[in-house]
Amino acid sequence: MQPKLLELNQADQMSDCKLSLLLGVTSPRNQIDIFLKMARRLLNVEFAAWAFHHEPYAWFVTQQGFQAYPANPELAAQLQACYTKDTVVISPKHPNYLKFSKHLKHHFFDHQRLLALNLVVNQNSIGQLVFFDQAAEEFHSEDIEQIEVLLEAMLGYIELKFEHTELKEAYEQLSALNYSRTKFFQIIAHDLRAPFHGLLGFSDVLAEELDTLDHASIQNIASYLNDTAKSTYNLLENLLDWAMAEGGHFVYHPINFKLKQCSHIVMDVLSSLALKKTIRLVDQVPDDIRVFADINMLTSVLQNLTSNALKFTPVDGTGQVTISACAYGDRVQLSVTDTGLGMTEQQVQHVFEPRIKTSLKGTAGERGTGLGLVLCKRFVDLNHGEIKVTSKEGQGTTFTVILPKAQDEHSALALHQDQLAAH
Repeated sequence: MQPKLLELNQADQMSDCKLSLLLGVTSPRNQIDIFLKMARRLLNVEFAAWAFHHEPYAWFVTQQGFQAYPANPELAAQLQACYTKDTVVISPKHPNYLKFSKHLKHHFFDHQRLLALNLVVNQNSIGQLVFFDQAAEEFHSEDIEQIEVLLEAMLGYIELKFEHTELKEAYEQLSALNYSRTKFFQIIAHDLRAPFHGLLGFSDVLAEELDTLDHASIQNIASYLNDTAKSTYNLLENLLDWAMAEGGHFVYHPINFKLKQCSHIVMDVLSSLALKKTIRLVDQVPDDIRVFADINMLTSVLQNLTSNALKFTPVDGTGQVTISACAYGDRVQLSVTDTGLGMTEQQVQHVFEPRIKTSLKGTAGERGTGLGLVLCKRFVDLNHGEIKVTSKEGQGTTFTVILPKAQDEHSALALHQDQLAAH
């Protein structure tokens, strides 16, 4: 019985045919079609079939042309099991020839003769090649040898395509890395702009109005400048960690710690900016919630999200940015909510994509690089977490980060000791 074949335009799962697409199965230079037609003419056989493992279609060349057949995983496994270790060709002389033939007939591929070849690249089977029809005459041994030579050349071509694809991917990764490096100073400016508002503002007060200040005011300003400088230095270390991550030198150091430690640093860094924009900045993170993460990365994430929230919140005195958290099961949910401009559905869908090159102006005319949220997602992913956003235009935005809950103290201590030993 002849198998029911599909035309190429009826194959609706082509995206899963990665190897076949690599060989141009949908293009005018279809290498599988060219090979099967050549082999079919050489053997004078009616059916020539090519199938890659784990792809949804096998490819047939008949008198009707190049067609597809929905792959049968059960049949593919049965046929693959017939090949022996020392041979890749199944012909009438092969000990499993009758078993192979029986499997084909059981799945409605009637035939009188057949020839099968295992597709082996780098000592690994990637698929099968089968010829069959109702002719009684056996395939000539010389023709079989020529098919093996042709197949060897074809498999060499496939191997070259593999290597070309890998080199192309490596090139694209290198290009992305170079792009990241050129943007690094923009990211530094993005993350450091907010705390420098406070540093510059209060230093201007000291420089221009020192004679009008009493000792207590000077002491308060000096303390603020000292605390903000320390927090900004910690933030700079986070950015340098990111630079090392891009260069392949980053080391992930998760520990158990109170989430309040991060929110406290962020409040210190951004409170002056919130005050300047007349925005209420609220820390509602409970004291007892603990997470298992890299504290430097998480602080950078929270600072980015909070800085963004302040950037897009109105300066008319009604705006509020809230940092909150809750624990459930073995996870911790950290949220930054604002009452700001909000985003459109399209902006929400693309907010974490690195292709964003510029960002919108803030409510006080601030400009950003549009890369802060990309950095946030990178850090959250490294911490085995999840980041998501909900927003409605004109009603505000909530960024939510979900992280692993803190483990027991003993596991954290053991991890820390292992890391020390590694250094």
